[in-house]
Amino acid sequence: MSHDPNCIFCKIVDGKIPSRKFYEDDEILVFHDIAPWAPVHLLVIPKRHIPSMVEVTPADAPLLGRMMTMVPKLMLDSGVTNGYRIMVNTGQDGGQEVAHLH
Repeated sequence: MSHDPNCIFCKIVDGKIPSRKFYEDDEILVFHDIAPWAPVHLLVIPKRHIPSMVEVTPADAPLLGRMMTMVPKLMLDSGVTNGYRIMVNTGQDGGQEVAHLH
């Protein structure tokens, strides 16, 4: 599925729900979390609806690689220079709150 009309992140991608965008291209959207757990808390999401890591396939490797390799520049551009944490919660038992990979 490339889009879920009931997904809050898909609605953010579509511009139906506002966000504080930090970066955007054809495949990826990065925005500030509305309830940050750190001074800089960015969500990096694919624009295409992927519910979680469980649904990732080998065909998604280039997209996921781009998402991960852009993180150092995103952090530097947001002023983070002394380290950061990257997390991908997967599924309800893994603490994932929104069923859209982030």
